[in-house]
Amino acid sequence: MSDLISPYSDELGSAHAEPGEPLEIGSWASYSLSYRAGRYGIDDGGGLRVLFRLATDQTPPQFDDPEAPGYTSVEVSGDFQARPSYSPHGFQRPYIKGIEIGITNGYMREGDEITLRFGDRRQGSPGMRMQTFAEHRFELLVLANPFATRNYLPLPKQPSLTMRAGPPVHWRAVLPSARRVGDSFRLGLRCEDSWGNPSDRMTDSVRLSSSLKVRGLPESTRIEDGGFSQLLDGLSVEAPGVLEIELSNQAGALLARSNPLLITDQAAPRHFWGDMHGQSAETVGTNRAGDYFAFARDLAFLDATSHQANDFQVSGEFWAEINQLCETFDEAGSFVAIPGYEWSGNTGMGGDRNVYFAKAGETLRRSSHAMIADHSDIENDCNDADELFAALLGRDAVVNAHVGGRYADMRLFHDGRVEKSVEIHSAWGSFEWILMDALEMGHRVGVVANSDGHKGRPGASHPGASMFGAYGGLTCFQAEELSRDAIFECWRRRHHYATTGARLYLDFRARFDEAGLLFAADPALGEAESRPAREIIMGDIFRPSSDPASDRVTLALRVIGSAPLLRVDIFDGPRLVETFRPYSEGDLGRRIRITWEGARVRGRSRALSWDGNAKLTDNAFEAPGAINFWNPDRPLRGDNPAHLAWQSITTGNFAGFQARLKDPRAGRLEIDTAPVKTALDVAEIGFEDLFFPAEGLGAGLRACRLPDAETPREMAFEITLPRDAGREARLFARVTQMDGHQAWSSPIYVLPEA
Repeated sequence: MSDLISPYSDELGSAHAEPGEPLEIGSWASYSLSYRAGRYGIDDGGGLRVLFRLATDQTPPQFDDPEAPGYTSVEVSGDFQARPSYSPHGFQRPYIKGIEIGITNGYMREGDEITLRFGDRRQGSPGMRMQTFAEHRFELLVLANPFATRNYLPLPKQPSLTMRAGPPVHWRAVLPSARRVGDSFRLGLRCEDSWGNPSDRMTDSVRLSSSLKVRGLPESTRIEDGGFSQLLDGLSVEAPGVLEIELSNQAGALLARSNPLLITDQAAPRHFWGDMHGQSAETVGTNRAGDYFAFARDLAFLDATSHQANDFQVSGEFWAEINQLCETFDEAGSFVAIPGYEWSGNTGMGGDRNVYFAKAGETLRRSSHAMIADHSDIENDCNDADELFAALLGRDAVVNAHVGGRYADMRLFHDGRVEKSVEIHSAWGSFEWILMDALEMGHRVGVVANSDGHKGRPGASHPGASMFGAYGGLTCFQAEELSRDAIFECWRRRHHYATTGARLYLDFRARFDEAGLLFAADPALGEAESRPAREIIMGDIFRPSSDPASDRVTLALRVIGSAPLLRVDIFDGPRLVETFRPYSEGDLGRRIRITWEGARVRGRSRALSWDGNAKLTDNAFEAPGAINFWNPDRPLRGDNPAHLAWQSITTGNFAGFQARLKDPRAGRLEIDTAPVKTALDVAEIGFEDLFFPAEGLGAGLRACRLPDAETPREMAFEITLPRDAGREARLFARVTQMDGHQAWSSPIYVLPEA
């Protein structure tokens, strides 16, 4: 925006938006914007801009087809013409997309008007599909160029609309994941609309039933109309077991099943859930920063969060506000709010890094002042990642490597003294490659997942209909208590695991026959305290005894899924060691699973289009179901029993479908997508994945056969592996659920003998 607004701001004109009442998100609707010229009018060759924020995913305006979606009409009062054009990325962040209206064949006088009708239905258009997320103030940023200088000046008062959630569709019941017998815990309830927004339009009460006896759990409850959620606190269980709570309506139909809660009588760490990465409207996100923290605590039922604004948009005032909000919301034992920001250096200077501080008031060290007019603190800038790491040494801070618009290049920049983890999943996609890059370079890092949400929903970040290709991730911290200090200790010790948004329970550990040394920090980075141990957990760094009995390692894993399980893969670095499934080849039936995965590249243009179809000859699909289809506008379509079609993208993650076959082995399956075109006999689809590679980053298509019955939600197993005493092992687990969600443990690092 121009800085030359003060002499003219009161005389640029005014703008007004209709309707005044809230619009329902995701609905097909119309709205209007009227501009009235101020004292100077707008000269021939001047014009207006009406800009939208980056996050909005409404139907793009178009001016040519009055019967098509998004048709936007332009009406004028005066002796001039208005020529509109739309650009999806032609303006300055955060208002990247918008309309420019050129004034020609005349000029605007004071009082002349231009009216835009977005989604004008008067000539047959269905309207404009509203954006898919709720927003208190959906601002249409209006700028005027009265002097035909190409210097567009923002109006002093901007028009806005309100976007409210739609009717309730999906109930969510949220429990913690691991507590001890007798511990007090809470159950969080909300109901979301079809786009993942908590809805305040509940009318029915729900029944509650549980797999274990829960002290304090009512038989039924109700979220009052106008409320967005309900917390049932002070619950407890007096015997060990796995707790699940089911919600049903008054007729007894199942509405939702909670995530599992493991109740143990052992002195095990508790599990705390965090989404430590997202933004609000002060930078490139939605709603205000205070709303962000309140959503995380009260609607997503998180245990911890952090606000991560792009540093080159963070003013000194906003940095102070973030720190103050963290102090306000942080309450040990209840909710942890951690001050931080996203260091957003260019890719060649280090790429995106998330910075977190254990206390408020630390110095903001930006990658640049690219969008900050006040240069009084520019000497604090760290223009590349090495400068950032050096500046943070000795501070109570940790850094995560992030893949967003700019990806963190672990092959060029890393300092394990401050950078503790890599973000393996976010709303941008899944990125196993960043972990592999780190391991290839010998870095000892943990894995986290967050949302990097821009839509104001930390901890429950639906991607909507925009450039994000995945549901936002979560990180589970294994800690003794819920406090900043305990969370930071987890980060430094890598005692956490990452998921694509599912709250599943995961325990991954290693045992040795003889005691070795467990290090409190990476010994490769300097002197590190150690203690004898025989059993270690995810994230630990361990040097086995030189005793021959320690030439093997026993890995033990227990997972309790939030949905039926598909497989667990055990890796040693990039090498797949073993795959475990909760079923055998003899259990296979009529059900098949087809998925596609991968990305084009590592950077911004990573989205890989898989639009296509599947055809069966001499057979038919029955009860097809989509996997990771996040956009309700683009469902899996069954044109006839032998044909399925879809529109789908992947950004490092995967999507696909499952279906039963009328005949388990008859016929031929043809799949036609741009990355993969293949045909195979149905009888070829079996226990092991058939993989058809495609050009791109980890890109390809998979086909396998499944049991007809629902698979178990829980798996526990041990595997004993030989150990090469001269080579470091980097052992981690990847869990895949039938519903498409995944989880990754932080690696266990088993060092070679000294």
